[in-house]
Amino acid sequence: SVLEAVKHSIVLLQIAKNTTHPVNGIYSINGPKNSDINLKHSTGEEQKRGLKQVSGHDHEGNIERAVECSEDINIEKDLPSNLNLVVPETSYSSSDDEDFFDATEEAISSLQNPIVEGPISSDVVTVQRRTSHPHRLTAQDYDALYEDEEEELGSLEGQGSVISHLLSQVKIGMDLTKVVLPTFILERRSLLEMYADFFAHPDLFISIPDFDSPKDRFVQVVRWYLSAFHAGRKSSVAKKPYNPILGEIFRCFWHIPNVQEDDDSPKKVEDGPVPWATRDHLTFIAEQVSHHPPISAFYAEHVNKSISCTAHIWTKSKFLGLSIGVQNIGQAIINVLKHNEEYILTFPNGYGRSILRVPWIELGGSVTVSCPQTGYHANIEFHTRPIYGGKKHRITAELFGPNEKKSFLTVTGEWNGVMEAKWASGETEIFVDTRTIPIIKKRVKPLVEQEEYESRKLWKDVTTALRLRNVEAATEAKFLLEQKQREEAKERLENKRKWETRAFHEICENWVYDKSLQVRLQEKENIEQINSDKSP
Repeated sequence: SVLEAVKHSIVLLQIAKNTTHPVNGIYSINGPKNSDINLKHSTGEEQKRGLKQVSGHDHEGNIERAVECSEDINIEKDLPSNLNLVVPETSYSSSDDEDFFDATEEAISSLQNPIVEGPISSDVVTVQRRTSHPHRLTAQDYDALYEDEEEELGSLEGQGSVISHLLSQVKIGMDLTKVVLPTFILERRSLLEMYADFFAHPDLFISIPDFDSPKDRFVQVVRWYLSAFHAGRKSSVAKKPYNPILGEIFRCFWHIPNVQEDDDSPKKVEDGPVPWATRDHLTFIAEQVSHHPPISAFYAEHVNKSISCTAHIWTKSKFLGLSIGVQNIGQAIINVLKHNEEYILTFPNGYGRSILRVPWIELGGSVTVSCPQTGYHANIEFHTRPIYGGKKHRITAELFGPNEKKSFLTVTGEWNGVMEAKWASGETEIFVDTRTIPIIKKRVKPLVEQEEYESRKLWKDVTTALRLRNVEAATEAKFLLEQKQREEAKERLENKRKWETRAFHEICENWVYDKSLQVRLQEKENIEQINSDKSP
């Protein structure tokens, strides 16, 4: 199977080579010596015969797939002649002292036709009219840019100069840390804000402590975890959020469905991560705590339910030829204080597929969920789509009791669709249906009230330009923001000062929130104990 996959890849690379570098204007498989087969005008049978000549094998399924791919490829002819698609002997990685940015000032602003076509809503037209007079652009206009849905990116086939520029920088296996990515493929929000979408179903999360048995609580943890990924994708097309800059933060909260809040005198949690939220809200804070490696830390809590989650993630990206792989390194820990339980979770990897046409995202790899106090644990496999056939976005999860080798529950399905549970008894039920459960909208402070280093305020000029499809302005705004970070890093180096994080600190390679619910409750208990000792 591996050999056949490699042969198939060689066929596709040969097709791509001869498509982008035609000999005498003829799109052929076999090059100048054997140019009798013209992919652009030949019949399907002729294409198959040509593919057989290259691969040396006649496998109908593989050939059909290769022919389909060859018909889809339509890259502009201005790819650099020295483009090297040979797999290197070793992986190319950036050193830790290099910058980590989405883009630089070089080349991107000069790319031709990088604007995605599509309708523009009336609220954006209003903003567009005001961009010629920046002083007329209000905070409400900026806030409105986050309310509408991301437009579809569409096919990249018309972005020949963009593809040419991108491919000229990369080799297979290369670390993408230093690659200059086209600004127009960026999603209009920071990666910190995207992490908040893990809690797009806050009712599932805060209900974990409500279950009486450790087994039921563990099942609910897995149910919430498997529901946490689909909301992070704003569209079916893969886009890349902004790389957060060092010190950037994002804060928000959620109203919980079917939870009656005290409207008369809501009790705000002023010492919590979101001081303007109440005990009835699920609150969230994220901070970019490191630049090398680029580590994001986030924390969520619900005071009345005595539950919290702290996590840290950093990514390593690799160019894989026709896709991009992103390894997510880190973990999350859920604390259920009422039952004195911790649940430790890891994260799947991500892949951007079909990057030369219409890119799409899939998750892949093995992750674990475990509770050290009770012994319950789960193995979850995010399956990538096979080369030939098969469904996208499949998952398989097996849940085990303490010291048990046979699972008591198996979950199968799609992480962005329907997942079905099958108990050891043979009974089946719908475990999670992401198509029907509502996504609860997060509440973010108006931009005019945000601090300088909060995500939406930091990236407002980039976001505005992207929404108006002004790629040149977006690139310029991005460069100015990143250049400021470079200058601040240089100033700290010259003065031998270390960066001080704001809300998180590192303990044994894990990043924890300084004022977590557990810490605050312990401090309160200590104060009460001291006061009781002083009383006569």
